[in-house]
Amino acid sequence: MTSLTPTPLTDDLVHGALELERTPRGVQPHRLPAWVRRQLPDPQLLMAEAQPSGVRLVLRTRATVVELDAHPTRLAYVGGPARPAGVYELLVDGEVVAGATVDGGDLLLIDPVTGGREVRPGEPGTVAFTGLPDRDKTVELWLPHNELATLVALRTDAPVHPVPTGDRPVWLHHGSSISHGSNATTPTGTWPALAARAAGVDLVNLGFGGSALLDPQTARTMRDTPADLISVKMGINIVNGDTMRLRTFTAAVHGFLDTIRDGHPRTPLLVVSPLLCPIHEDTPGPGAFDPSSFGSGPVRFMATGDPAEVPAGRLTLTVVRDELRRIVTQRRQEDPLLGYLDGRELYGADDAAAHPLPDALHPDAATHRVVGERFARLAFGPGGVLASSR
Repeated sequence: MTSLTPTPLTDDLVHGALELERTPRGVQPHRLPAWVRRQLPDPQLLMAEAQPSGVRLVLRTRATVVELDAHPTRLAYVGGPARPAGVYELLVDGEVVAGATVDGGDLLLIDPVTGGREVRPGEPGTVAFTGLPDRDKTVELWLPHNELATLVALRTDAPVHPVPTGDRPVWLHHGSSISHGSNATTPTGTWPALAARAAGVDLVNLGFGGSALLDPQTARTMRDTPADLISVKMGINIVNGDTMRLRTFTAAVHGFLDTIRDGHPRTPLLVVSPLLCPIHEDTPGPGAFDPSSFGSGPVRFMATGDPAEVPAGRLTLTVVRDELRRIVTQRRQEDPLLGYLDGRELYGADDAAAHPLPDALHPDAATHRVVGERFARLAFGPGGVLASSR
């Protein structure tokens, strides 16, 4: 029987996280620092930032066996279908070779009608990868994008060494649940992960489901995070949360970009407007769960605002795109490294006909691939804003 040696889960083995928290359970990766979590103790944000979308263990090793003990926390909705367990994906020298899930873990049960939450505790489990090539290689173990993963122990049958960052540009991205990876089936199948791998950049993904709200704390985090390339996808959570009016949205966008520029004055910065979302194109939020979908398949969303209130400042995606384009055009007069990408170039009307949003809000796994490939071409390819310093 192969003898496995434990390796401490140190910061230099974890890429894509901003902070590691040492807990009695193990090591919890975070995508927002502790001071933000203290200032914004919103349950949705805390759940989203602790789900390690884009976070991976990166090792240099000859190991043929890699095992990870982890304690997952999975999400389920009362009345909704069971959600698949998160996938741990193993890459060898950049190629996906295997994926597996961890048994056990906690279940966070959310009532979509009342907002009530119940935690049903469970035990940690193990994911094991065997038969890896017996040679010196780079191994990446991508953590699930859609469930919390507390890391308990790492074991291998050969020594491991950290892989320093710095040989590839760091791409820092912020967005909503679509950037987080909603409805993607694997952690490397989210559109930011697909775009990063296609472009050959190191991803730091600050996509937070339901929480891309132009929070100044997120802007300050981005200001202080080292990055060579930055993008911000904004608008959909503002609309479906009905959190702002046009006047406050304009001020918040300027403030968010100003704060990022305080720390990154000469870094290519791309503003991305929302993908096409038919329920919110011309109808304001708030969005809500569609009660008619409970118990009959995927829970769907609906828009509940009144289009007649748009002239008074209520936001729709059409209004948001027009304003973002105007803001970027104005700012580019003094900031030539700022760019704008209309989200409908990533997913537009033709795509909605061919690949409708299964829950009326989020793309499916196949559409994540389409969006990732297009973003890589439009943003990182020749003439793209994020190609300028690569």
